[in-house]
Amino acid sequence: MARIEDLADRFGRHIATPWQRTVSGAQRVVMLVYDKELERTLRARKVAFETATRQAGHDWHELDISEAFAAWMAADDYREEYFAAPEDLQLKLQAEFPEYVAERLRAILNGPEITEDSVVALFGVGALFGFARLSHILKMVESDIKGRLVVFFPGHLERSNYRLLDAREALHRQRLEPAWTDMDLLAEWKQDSPAPTRLTPAAP
Repeated sequence: MARIEDLADRFGRHIATPWQRTVSGAQRVVMLVYDKELERTLRARKVAFETATRQAGHDWHELDISEAFAAWMAADDYREEYFAAPEDLQLKLQAEFPEYVAERLRAILNGPEITEDSVVALFGVGALFGFARLSHILKMVESDIKGRLVVFFPGHLERSNYRLLDAREALHRQRLEPAWTDMDLLAEWKQDSPAPTRLTPAAP
């Protein structure tokens, strides 16, 4: 519990700093990385991140894509055939599913209530594992981000790559700006930036 609460506290200090208004969409993505074993704890404590956001003077909106694949499949007329022969789904999955997820995210990012002071929180990205690359989806929505897109990422940073659920995820740390870490990581995604600065936790 303490690790999630500490991450929420660090996030609160980060989100309360003045925002640059002239940065690109890619620079408006904030990655919150935590151990995958803490997913249920995070969900139970996510109000701490919302509270920190509102206390910093920003409005909070969220999207959970945990059920995205199930919803996408349920809407397909040929779903029964795909269930019988899942290998036939691969091409359709690669061609259509990332765009489906991106469109759901765009619907939030382009909502009438979203401004340059808004935070949109993205939960459930672990459900993309095996179906789509998060990095691909983020690239697709960069131009739609007005305020900050906060991605809750269950995994860790290993060498130069973020690993979703401990498997390789193509988010290279050379594309990230300042990071705070103590087993958890907060970083701002930025193309062609230096490797993130890493801070150690305060001594007990």
